[in-house]
Amino acid sequence: MLPKADSYDALRDRFAWVVPDRYNIGVDVCDKWADRDPERLALIHKRRDGAVENYSFADLRRLSNRLANALAAQGVVRGDRIGILLPQAPETAITHIAAYKMGCIAVPLFSLFGVEALEYRLGNCGAKVVVTDAVGAAKIAQIRDRLPELALVLRIDGAAEGEEDWHRLVDAAAADFTPVDTAADDPAVIIYTSGTTGQPKGALHAHRVLLGHLPGVEISHDLFPQAGDRIWTPADWAWIGGLLDVLLPALHHGVTVVSHRFEKFDGEEAFRLIADFGVRNAFLPPTALKMMRAVKDPQARWSYSMRSVASGGETLGAELLDWGRQTFGVTINEFYGQTECNMIVSSCAAVMEPKPGIMGRPVPGHDVAVIDESGQRLGPGQLGLIAVHRPDPVMFLQYWNNPQATAAKFVGEGGDWLVTGDQGELDADGYIRFVGRDDDVITSAGYRIGPGEIEDCLIGHPAVRMAAVVGVPDPLRTEIVKAFIVLQDGVRPSDELAAEIQAHVKTRLAAHEYPRAVEFVDSLPMTTTGKIIRRELRSRG
Repeated sequence: MLPKADSYDALRDRFAWVVPDRYNIGVDVCDKWADRDPERLALIHKRRDGAVENYSFADLRRLSNRLANALAAQGVVRGDRIGILLPQAPETAITHIAAYKMGCIAVPLFSLFGVEALEYRLGNCGAKVVVTDAVGAAKIAQIRDRLPELALVLRIDGAAEGEEDWHRLVDAAAADFTPVDTAADDPAVIIYTSGTTGQPKGALHAHRVLLGHLPGVEISHDLFPQAGDRIWTPADWAWIGGLLDVLLPALHHGVTVVSHRFEKFDGEEAFRLIADFGVRNAFLPPTALKMMRAVKDPQARWSYSMRSVASGGETLGAELLDWGRQTFGVTINEFYGQTECNMIVSSCAAVMEPKPGIMGRPVPGHDVAVIDESGQRLGPGQLGLIAVHRPDPVMFLQYWNNPQATAAKFVGEGGDWLVTGDQGELDADGYIRFVGRDDDVITSAGYRIGPGEIEDCLIGHPAVRMAAVVGVPDPLRTEIVKAFIVLQDGVRPSDELAAEIQAHVKTRLAAHEYPRAVEFVDSLPMTTTGKIIRRELRSRG
C-alpha cells in the first residue's frame, strides 16, 4: 500500500488510502492468492513434535471453504461470534479465514486464559461457536452451563462428549463456498483489551482493519514486502500483534508465515527457528529480544540472514538497538499502537534516522498528534495526550455492547480524537516520544494487563478481603504484576498463602496475569470516593 519513495516525507506526501466499499478479509488473504498463484506457499508450521507441515494458498482456500460449509450446516450464520481458543496452528488461521468468509465475527482468545477469563469474554460477546483443542475444551467444559448462547465446541485434536471433531467435519464438507459479500465497514473481529477498572472491553473491528494495518506493517519492516521475505513472530495470534501485525498482513501480501508454538519462549530455540526456516522478517516483542540477547554467540552457532526486525509494546534503548545491529545486521524498528487503533506510529531505518528512546513518526495515512484535554494540538516539547483523528481505517468501530466506554474514548470538538490513554510529546522533527501512561494498564513482557480483572479474581479467594494490583519495574519484563492484599480477619500472612493466591490467579485468568509479587498490607490507600490510589502503591515498589 505504501508508494515507492526514499524518504519519510515522500512516503507521507504520496500516500493515499485504497479502501474499497466491498471488502472481505478472508477473500483478500486467501482466495485472492489461490486464484492468482494456488501453489504459492502460505504457511509453514512446525509442530510440537518437530514435524513440519506446509500449506499453500490453495490448501487454505479448500480447508477454509470446507470449514465454512461445515459450520453453516451446524446453523452458524452471518454475524455469529466464533471464539478461537488456539495457539499458533494451521487450524487457527483456517478458522479465522472461514469466519471472515462467512461474514461471522472472529473472537481470538489466548490459549493460556483460565476459566474465569474465558467465561467473561465468551459470555460478553455471546459466542455461538468455540474452536479449541483438548486443553481449551477442558476449560470450556467447566463453564459451558453458564454460556447459554454457546451451541458448538469444535476440537482440532479429537472430540469428547458434547464436542465435535474439527477435522472430521472439515473432511466431510464440500470444498466450494461462496464468500459473503461484506462491506469494508462490516464487523469482522472482536479483540478483548484490558482496561484500568472493571472487566475487559471487546474492541470490535471492521474488515477494513487489515487494510488499515498495512502501512504500519510495511514501514516497520523497512518497506515490506521485498523479494524473499518470510515472516515469523512468537506473539500469539490471539493478540492483535500476532494476528494483525504479522499473520493477516503477510497473507495479504502473499508472504509465507512461519508458525510454531513455544511451550515457553526460549532464546536459543528462537534463533534456531529463524535459521532452520529461513526467516527474513520478525516481530519480536521487547521481552523476547531481551531473552534472545542472553544467548551467547548466535551468529557463530546459526546461519541466518534477517532483512527486518520490528518491535513494539515499549521503547527500546540505545543498548538494545546496538545489540540488534550487531546480531541481526539491521536496525530494529519500533512501532506503537493499541488494540483499538494499532500500528499508527513507527520508525523505519530505510527512510528515517532512528532515535533511541523515541517511538518514531506517524505512519503515513494516520493523523497522530499530541493534544490537550480539549482536543487542541500541542507543539514540540509540550506534554499531552497521544491521539488519533478519525476517520481512520485501522480504528475500531466500538466497544462491544459498551457505548459509554466507546464515547469516553473520544475527545475534542465533534469527538473526533481517539485518545490512546498514553502521554507523549513531539520533537522538532515530528517524532513522538512516549512519556508514560495516562491510566493504570500494566505492560509486562509485551502484554497490556488491566488490574481490574485481576483484582476481581483475587477477592474471589476466601482469604482475601481487599486487593489492589499495580505494575512495578522489572529489568526483563518492563513491569511485573504486584498485588497488595488485605486479608480476612483471622487469616495470617505467609509465603505459602502468597503462593496459593498466585496459583489462584494463574489458573483462573492467565499465566501472564498472575501477581509475581505479593505484599500483605493492613489497608489500601483510597480516595474519598472509594477509589484505590494506585500511584501511591506504585511508589512503594
